[in-house]
Amino acid sequence: MLRVEDIATYYGESQVLFGMSLEINEGEVITLMGRNGMGKTTTVRSIIGFTPARSGAITFEGVRTERLTAFKVAQAGIGVVPEGRQIFPNLSVYENLFATSANRRNEANPWTVERVYDLFPRLKERRHNMGNQISGGEQQMVAIGRALATNPKLLILDEATEGLAPLIQEEIWTVLDSLKKEGLSILVIDKDVDALLTLADRHYFVQNGRAEWSGTSKELEAAPEVVEKYLGI
Repeated sequence: MLRVEDIATYYGESQVLFGMSLEINEGEVITLMGRNGMGKTTTVRSIIGFTPARSGAITFEGVRTERLTAFKVAQAGIGVVPEGRQIFPNLSVYENLFATSANRRNEANPWTVERVYDLFPRLKERRHNMGNQISGGEQQMVAIGRALATNPKLLILDEATEGLAPLIQEEIWTVLDSLKKEGLSILVIDKDVDALLTLADRHYFVQNGRAEWSGTSKELEAAPEVVEKYLGI
């Protein structure tokens, strides 16, 4: 579904990605893990067109996308839950969700605001609250719901549970597992290795702007030194 091949991405003259490569198949969940500052978020920004790669190739469902604008990438079927949530503080929960709602591919059972409420009942209770009047966990629910409302083929989550209370983290992982069971392709960035081993099919560990190790959950469980090498302090 998505193939990132040997991309190099810069901020001004500072190079951040040095030949980053990964791929995700339809219905698959993969992870990007690594210490802060290693290029995970920049990889996401390159995929969605916020910080275009200067070289290399990004292909989504057989179409080259590395030169497309961000809104064209979104229309192609990639939904993003950004780091820091970035919901609209001056819009209500309902307005945040409704603003992105679209069924461009005429899905038989599309994601709608009501369906997002079914996934996150708490958001229905808070639907009239403004974005800056709800908790961080509820904001993350809005961010996930907003991305789902675009009816994506691929969902990308940057720091899926960072800074959230343990009960909210558990709820987010349960939701992602249910989305996986529905066949949604997911790329997730997080540091909760135990949760990711249960959820994901394959993993990429990023260091200095490139994927240095990749493998299945079974392979990662058999190689604990990988986690220490790429996540240890």
